[in-house]
Amino acid sequence: MAGLFGRLVAIAPDYVSIAWHGLVSPRVGRRESVAVSQAIILSEGHVLLAVRRDLRGWELPGGHLQAEESPEQGLRREVYEETGHEIAIDRHVGTYVRTGFGPYTASVFACRITGGELRPSIETPLVRWFDLGALPDTLFPWFREPLADALAARPEPVSRCNYQGVAAVWAGFKIDLRMRLSNDRAGLPRWSGSS
Repeated sequence: MAGLFGRLVAIAPDYVSIAWHGLVSPRVGRRESVAVSQAIILSEGHVLLAVRRDLRGWELPGGHLQAEESPEQGLRREVYEETGHEIAIDRHVGTYVRTGFGPYTASVFACRITGGELRPSIETPLVRWFDLGALPDTLFPWFREPLADALAARPEPVSRCNYQGVAAVWAGFKIDLRMRLSNDRAGLPRWSGSS
């Protein structure tokens, strides 16, 4: 029981930080984050996903841009830092504007591996390849639409806007809690490659 209690107590600092950045920070003078790039890395019917250390659940690799970085430069840096892989960007999938909880605008790109070795990082302790037909049910729901758009191979990038309200926060909370209480094994399909 101490293990379960310890895992539940360890959640508190992460949830305070997530609440601050999702609810308070955007409303007290800080602008919406517009510097996010995310990669949909596809290879032979598989997609590369990662789990962050703060909000536990599978998601697309990527992150915030540094000063003076283009979305493409930042994406290459972030993917290498988070997964150990070097990438080539094949196409711009779309721009996704998220409002409500944790507002941001993300540029999402379809990419392929050009080098490096798969490895976790301090920021992403789990990285794995998943079969596109067997995605984990602990993939955060807001990553499913960009993935579907990438697989549709549209000729032009899409532009989508989604409001992240109570339902999205609740879905994220349930995924995070399931992952933490299962030592990150919740929702995994039978085959998921190595991390």
